[in-house]
Amino acid sequence: MNKLSLTALAASLVAANIACAGGPATHWGYVGHDGPEHWGELDPAYQTCAVGKNQSPIDLTAAIDAELPALGFDYATLATEILNNGHTVQANFAPGSTLEVDGRRFALKQVHFHSPSENAIDGKPCALEAHFVHADADGNLAVVAVMFDEGPENATLTALWNTMPEQAGERHALQPAVAVDAMMPVSRDYYRFTGSLTTPPCSEGVIWLVLKDEMTASRAQIARFASVMHHPNNRPLQPINARVVLR
Repeated sequence: MNKLSLTALAASLVAANIACAGGPATHWGYVGHDGPEHWGELDPAYQTCAVGKNQSPIDLTAAIDAELPALGFDYATLATEILNNGHTVQANFAPGSTLEVDGRRFALKQVHFHSPSENAIDGKPCALEAHFVHADADGNLAVVAVMFDEGPENATLTALWNTMPEQAGERHALQPAVAVDAMMPVSRDYYRFTGSLTTPPCSEGVIWLVLKDEMTASRAQIARFASVMHHPNNRPLQPINARVVLR
């Protein structure tokens, strides 16, 4: 697995959908000449978006049955800040929440959202997808993805949306702070594959863990997020190539 250096991680965590501000100066977006099909042309630092072989998101199909170990969630802290970086809405966590994967401990950094979903399961996209972003001490990333279908209102999303910044570059403290692990299903069974960031620079070597069970969000909640973003903020599905998806 390719590793992101701590410097690259810092840049990634402050850029695009894993970010609050800063990062590469080259502008990118989701529509027109700055859209996903052009990311690899916008900046040499973004070339992996065009030439990478392990890109995310993907359609999780033809998954292979495997004895995947339980994920070690220890979400002990709360989301304390919510921001709009122009590409997504993101909630940042106070330090102290972790995820254990392969005997390695990853610190929970933030959760952000895409609508419609970026990944698909057996060809089925969802209305909304949350990405819980974690980093270990060496700068490796692990992303837990949770899919949302339209249905009953989600109380945790309501708590976040009540303070959701509507302008790019705007941020607010969450008062009170919000426990967002309630956005995850009771069952933590998951699909696993090796992928990338879904935004420039599209760095590879990211552990992707997509929970099988879906949550729900109301039509109004989904529409509210879409209205703040002004357009879909999902990267199109990427080729699986020689990768194996485990379940």
